[in-house]
Amino acid sequence: MTLSCIIIDDEPLALGLMETYVKKTPFLDLVGKFENAIDAISTLENDPPQLLFLDIQMPELNGLELSKIIKDKTKIVFTTAFQQYALDGFKVNALDYLLKPISYADFLQAANKALQWYEMTGNQGGKEVEKKEEQKRSIFVKSDYKLIQIDLDKITHIEGLKDYVKIFVEGETYPILSLMSMKSLEEMLPKDRFIRVHRSYIVQPKKIKTIERNRIVFGKEYIPISDSYKEAFQDFLNKYSILN
Repeated sequence: MTLSCIIIDDEPLALGLMETYVKKTPFLDLVGKFENAIDAISTLENDPPQLLFLDIQMPELNGLELSKIIKDKTKIVFTTAFQQYALDGFKVNALDYLLKPISYADFLQAANKALQWYEMTGNQGGKEVEKKEEQKRSIFVKSDYKLIQIDLDKITHIEGLKDYVKIFVEGETYPILSLMSMKSLEEMLPKDRFIRVHRSYIVQPKKIKTIERNRIVFGKEYIPISDSYKEAFQDFLNKYSILN
């Protein structure tokens, strides 16, 4: 598998070093390089790469600001000279961050993480994803700086908090906590098996045993079905459940 990538860094030496690293990595295909974030916006919107190596400190529009308008299909690896930006990077769902000066070993480790993410999730874009959707059996999420594999069949529901998601898994005493957005996680899940029923909740319908007064019951927890998702949820039930 080959990943298309773009580099954005306002320091010419850093940009050149990253370009050298990309070109010596067999599974990376450099499709663009930019010295500022503004010049890259058009390319990122019209032909988004799978991977973006993004400097944080840049004039006019910095990397953190740019990351908030990039399409979720692009995974981000931040590059920075300041370690304090690491947490901010994870808050915008960055795949990893590299601390300058960047060695090729560290670069390759981050690139491999991106490759593994695409291979594990089958999230390669286009029709290939659709073909693999039903075959997907598990996902990997980051929790406490570890990648944890979760069996999709065991997920009952997911709750979104401010900067985190809580993934409830059968057989686990506590939910798995991951620093990522609900939107990002929703895109990782097969659309024929999971559905959003509320701004803060995603459920796996086949795990539902009881729906009571417009609420889904999972043990002692009651999940509301909001008006904006009610029609889609009912259509989903009609199509995939014994209510048909």
